[in-house]
Formats: sequence, structure tokens, C-alpha cells
Amino acid sequence: MTVKKMVLIPALFSFLAIYAQDKKNSVVPNENLITQNIAEIPKDLAVQVKKYAEARGASLVDVHPTKNEIIINTRFSSTAQLHRITQPMGARTQITFFDEPVSGASFEPVKGDYLVYSKDVGGNEFGQLYKLDLKTLQSTLLTDGGRSQNGGITWRKDGLGFYYSSTKRNGGDRDVYYMNPNDPKTNKLVLEVKGGGWGISDISDDGKKLLISEYISANESHIWLLDTESGKLSEVTDRKSTGIIQAGALFSDQKDEIWFVTDRDNEFQRLATMNLDTKKVSYHTSKIPWNVENANLSEDKKSFVFVTNEAGVNKMYLMNTKDKSYAAVKNIPIGLIGGVSFSKDNQSIFFTQSTAQTASDIYKLTIKTGVIERWTESELGEMQQSDMALPKFIEWKSFDNLKISGFYYPAAAKFTGKRPVLINIHGGPEGQSMASFLGSSNYYTNEMGVALIYPNVRGSSGFGKTFIAKDNGFLREDSVKDIGALLDWIAQQPELDKDKIMIMGGSYGGYMTLATAYHYADRIKCSVDIVGISNFNTFLKNTEEYRRDLRRVEYGDERIPEMAAFFEKMAPLNNIDKIKKPMFIIQGTNDPRVPVTEATQMRDKLKANGNVVWYLEAKDEGHGFRKKANVDYQRLAVIRFMQEYLLK
Repeated sequence: MTVKKMVLIPALFSFLAIYAQDKKNSVVPNENLITQNIAEIPKDLAVQVKKYAEARGASLVDVHPTKNEIIINTRFSSTAQLHRITQPMGARTQITFFDEPVSGASFEPVKGDYLVYSKDVGGNEFGQLYKLDLKTLQSTLLTDGGRSQNGGITWRKDGLGFYYSSTKRNGGDRDVYYMNPNDPKTNKLVLEVKGGGWGISDISDDGKKLLISEYISANESHIWLLDTESGKLSEVTDRKSTGIIQAGALFSDQKDEIWFVTDRDNEFQRLATMNLDTKKVSYHTSKIPWNVENANLSEDKKSFVFVTNEAGVNKMYLMNTKDKSYAAVKNIPIGLIGGVSFSKDNQSIFFTQSTAQTASDIYKLTIKTGVIERWTESELGEMQQSDMALPKFIEWKSFDNLKISGFYYPAAAKFTGKRPVLINIHGGPEGQSMASFLGSSNYYTNEMGVALIYPNVRGSSGFGKTFIAKDNGFLREDSVKDIGALLDWIAQQPELDKDKIMIMGGSYGGYMTLATAYHYADRIKCSVDIVGISNFNTFLKNTEEYRRDLRRVEYGDERIPEMAAFFEKMAPLNNIDKIKKPMFIIQGTNDPRVPVTEATQMRDKLKANGNVVWYLEAKDEGHGFRKKANVDYQRLAVIRFMQEYLLK
């Protein structure tokens, strides 16, 4: 016995030493990550990827009411926080310091001595409102701090208080409240509604009227007028008119007139005005055959800025509200534009802009001269422009001859032979893939030799209201067939390898990934599902109440027996036996949109069926990862998955 012990103990020590060495040379997930079956990630890989993983962007949050000063959102450590900038290319002075990301914020509109911002916990999207004193940087909780969503701040012009929307009454209906942030006890309910799609668009100069929006679906929305003194709510648009977008309402400088965006009598959303007395509508951008987005009025209501979405690229226009003439703003690089906001003196416009080779940054347009001044320059880590893939617009025909498009980022020219392909499908489902900056995904094209395709299947926004409705209800699987047609297109491209294709997508794109995995099991090598829907019946049962009816309009109502039966038949969860290739499932524990159960039930059934399945769950995340440590690990794990199952 003694001899055996002497033989076994050194062997045990040897094993432990090797194990310790392996751990030392591997990336270890942090305490918030649940991992199952994920292959070892060498630290050498993390070093290689780091060059691509340190890029950051900046987005405009608000413009100060009296100073040449802005608030932006950017990340310097783990999460995106608020920063103040007082001059072009000046220091980005951080003003919030939380473990959780901070989203929207709004200056008090008269002096700008404080602002109100929103923050949730662990990605649960129950955003609470806080007052931030800009002198002391102390925050005060204004809302209930519980399981409610609070946001959509609209200030009175005198700064004495603001209106906002909240689900606090019952968790499902998004009512309108009023509060003086200097005395949160003044909080009061001013409009009780039914449904989770209500919000505030604008307030009249005298504070006596609010324009209220009601979102029904990506194909339908309505405008209402609330008398803040009497509490009376009246229709602006006809509530019985279905299948029409009517949104973004703003009071004009003319009595009883509003501006809004609508696709009434048109495929695309046009900028329009309406006389509130006669209901007469006049259209002002009919010559532009694309959606108008991000429309905003100057403080004096004499100028209008709006952004168009032209096949996945944005253009900015300025309009004179008196004669309705407009022209495109010159000298903006081709790319994406967002966060457009006038300065309070009406002389300039701040906006966020990015290109395929630059992350998002803030710029200032001086209206009189047309001069554009850069206010931030976000770091790209060690990435150089030569490391970055440029998007190419591609088109293909689907099973019914419908033309489908997307953006193709080729593998770096240094790679020869047919290249593997990663198809990345957007969420929504009414989202849209645009000609955007790849960021860390340039590692795939430049270091792995993998080509990327971002398709806009039917149901995507940006291509007209007929296109966006083509996947509704019982038409759901037609969008999956669009991916099948893309697989045909790939097979015809001499530089692409039809035998090495990976599908990846998040949210609705996650459902598309799961559906493709069983519909086209013999034509793909592997899949990565991120916060995806595995069964629309269980999804609609478990998603948060404030979203449920809104999603039923898009996907179908599971309370109708025929629709429930259709959901069961098409559910990836119920077609496990057809899934033949390895799958990686990624999920946030606190996801209020696509609950964690959608991921775990898919994982468990795949495992029971003997499928290869990797699993990653973050206990401090929701609908996608936002904390840098989690994002970094997810990226490395996906790369390892690709190495094992796409490239080998």
C-alpha cells in the first residue's frame, strides 16, 4: 500500500501541475459568466484579438441650453457612461461612474445646472430616472426603483418639471406622469392608457398640450393630443386607420399645426404637416424615395433637420420651414448619422456620425457657413484603416423572385482560395443591417479570412412598408427562405466557399439562426444563436407584459389556436431532430425581451438529442452583453467556436 501511495501521489501532483499550467495559459471566465462545453481559450488568442477589441465610439446625448457644451455617451472602462465636453476635441470629462451602463440623459432646459438620466440593473431594462447635480456629481433617484420602465422625458419650457412615460401602474401599460425633479413627491399620473407602446412626442410652448404617440407595430402608429389641464385626450390621426405609420409629431410655429412623419399613401415615410382643425395633410419630401428619420425642429421652429435612410446609408437635409425648401448637407462622409440636435441659439446642429472605417463620433454643423467641426475622435485601439473591411451592397432573388439585399464584407486580399462565410442576421425583426463600422469583427475578415454577409431579409425596415410586412404572422418562414436563397447566391460566387458557412444572429436574428439550422442543416457548418427565440408560444408567454401585445401584432397571437399550432410546427425547439451541426447559444440571465428560458430549453433539448452545443450565460446582462469583460469573453468564445467548427 505504501508503495502504491508513493507512485500515485507524484502522478497526482504531476496532473495538478499540468492542470494549473493549463489554467494559467487559458482565459478564465469571470464570476458572472456561466459556461458549458466551451473549448479552452488560449491567452495567446486574447492577445491577438486585443488589437481589434479596444475600439470605442461616442454618441450625442444632449446639448446644453446656454453654453457651447454637450453631453456624450462613451466607454472608458467597463461600461458606457456620460461625459461632458466644453469645446471641440476637448477633454471628455466623465460625470457618471457606475458598474451599469447609463443611457439617455436630458439637461434641465433653462440653466442646465443638472440633468436627468436613466439607468437599469443587470440589463433588465427596468430603467429608473435619476437627477444628477453637475456641481457635486451626486445622483438622486426620482422614480420607484422597482420593476417599472421609466423614460421619454419631455420638459416644460420653463424647466419647472417634466412629463415622462412609465409602466409603474401595472407593469404592462405605459402611462404618462408629471414630476418636478427638485421635489419627487410631486410625481402624479396625468394620463392612464392601455398598451405598452405609448410615449410623448412634444410639448407646446405654454405647456398646456402634449403630443402623444401610440405605437402599434412597425407598420402602424398614431398621434394623439393631451390637454394637460383637463386631462382630455383627443385623436389627431384617425385611430381606425390601420397599417399606416404616423409618428414623430412636433408643434410647428403656426397655430394649430404639427409636423410629423408618415407613410400614408406612400411606400416610404415622408415629412408632412397637418392642420389640427381641418386635418389637412401636406407632404414635403415626396421627391425622396426613402424613409425620413431623426427629424428635429430648431428652437425657433424656423429650421428643420432630417435624416434619410437610403439603402443602408444616411443623408442629412436642412429645411426652411417657411417655404419648405430643403437641401442635403454637404461634406459629410458616406456612412451613418444619428443623434441630430439643434443648439438652443438655432445657429448650429450637433450630430453623431460614423463610417465603415471610423467609429461613431460627434460633429457640429454651423448652419450659416456650412462648416462642419469635429468634437470627438474615438480611439480605435491598434486597428489601422488597412485592417478594416469595406462593405459592398449585394442583391439576390428569393424563392418568389422578391429582391433581397445586404452588405458583404470580403475577407482580406492576403487570403487566397475560396473563403468561409459568416452570415450575421439582424434582430427586430424590423431592424436593418446598414453600411456600418465592423469594429472588432474586422478580426474575422483580416485575421481569419472569413467573409461577412449582413442580409436584410423580408420584414426589414428601410425598404418600404410592403417589404416590412412580408414576414408577418403566417408568412414568418418566408424570411428564412430568403437565407436559403442567399446560400444559393454564395454557391455562385467564385471567391466564397459554400461548404463553410456559419449562421449567427441576435434576438429575432437568433430565431432566424435557429430556424436556418434545421431548414438548411446540410448547407451550413455551425450556428451561433444570441438571445434568440426558440418557440414563439413560450416566448410570448414569458416576455415582459409591456411588450406582449406589441409583439403579437408582429409575430401573431398565440391565443388563436391556428396561430399557436403554426408556432408549434415551426418552432426550432420542436425540430431538434433536424439540427445536425454544432450550435453555440449565448444569453443574458436578466433578458426582459427574450427570456433566458428560450435559451435553456433549446440547450437542454439539443444536449438530450446528443448534439454538440456550447452555452454561455451572463448573470449580469440582459438582451445582449454590454459590459466589456463579458463582451470580450463572448468574442473570444465565438472565435474558438469558429476555429473548431467553421474553419477546420
